[in-house]
Amino acid sequence: MQAVNRAARPGIGEGLAHLPVGVFATVMGLAGLVLATERMAHAVPALAPLAPLLLGLTALLYLALLGLYGLKLARYANEVVAEWRHPVRLAFFPAITIGLLLVATALAPHAPRFAEPLWLVGALAHLALMLAVLTTWLELQHYEPPHLNPAWFIPAVGNVLVPIAGVPLGWVELSWFFLGIGLLFWLVLLTLVFNRLVFHHPLPARLLPTLCILIAPPAVSFLAWVKLVGEPGAFGRILYAAAVLFFLVLLIQAPKLARLPWALSFWAYSFPLAALTIATSVAGERLHQPLLGAAAWALYALLVVVIGSLAIRTVKGALAGELFRPEG
Repeated sequence: MQAVNRAARPGIGEGLAHLPVGVFATVMGLAGLVLATERMAHAVPALAPLAPLLLGLTALLYLALLGLYGLKLARYANEVVAEWRHPVRLAFFPAITIGLLLVATALAPHAPRFAEPLWLVGALAHLALMLAVLTTWLELQHYEPPHLNPAWFIPAVGNVLVPIAGVPLGWVELSWFFLGIGLLFWLVLLTLVFNRLVFHHPLPARLLPTLCILIAPPAVSFLAWVKLVGEPGAFGRILYAAAVLFFLVLLIQAPKLARLPWALSFWAYSFPLAALTIATSVAGERLHQPLLGAAAWALYALLVVVIGSLAIRTVKGALAGELFRPEG
């Protein structure tokens, strides 16, 4: 039996060839936990020492994945090109630059001089990558409505992340630029995605967890808006309400999602939940609503459980070679 199991596992080279670009979603989730922990530590200082430890772990994971995927590009360039031309996996490429942005954002309060160049590289690289993705969407003719899914929001999420560290670092106008792009991109894609969800065949089971990504753009946009304006205001309240609405929609879908077989796409639960946790905490503080503050703690507890479960299952999957097999 052991010999059969070993034979079923791909070799190192073959496994590297099938390393999916979507693996960078793990960095997004862990970085979201770091930022949520930093936020909740404002109320409970005992959490403060955890944030740097989690940040170090996240940064090491990001560097390891960046190295592995760079090696894949060097040795299996055709596989990377195939992912780029894939109608679903293409949207995950900006997760690479989003990972850098998130690490820089979490680092900014502790080491702004070191975080600033990382943030700037991440922002400009994300803009370039987003333009490349958009160009591919416009130029390739093989896309059909069933190919559209909430993962296509990932390029938009990266744009609205920029102001969260950009404003404290002094890049206010650049932050407005990215927020404007992100909001426009989000509204266009939101219309397209809802059209696909309502009028076409249901999402495949492996992609159903990506529905959680609907939460991220309005939640992160709310945080960016507060950074730029100082207070939520009417527009900030609308953004936060949209994030809560999508969370409630996903809550109704929870029994169906719980029955799904494990897939790497489960990491789509992590970063949106972290973004909503932070947005709820900020909304509770700025709007003087203690109930929202309590809700933020409930969301944070859920986030810890979700990411802990995802991390354990992912490590088991990596050891079993499940992450490095071609899709069936």
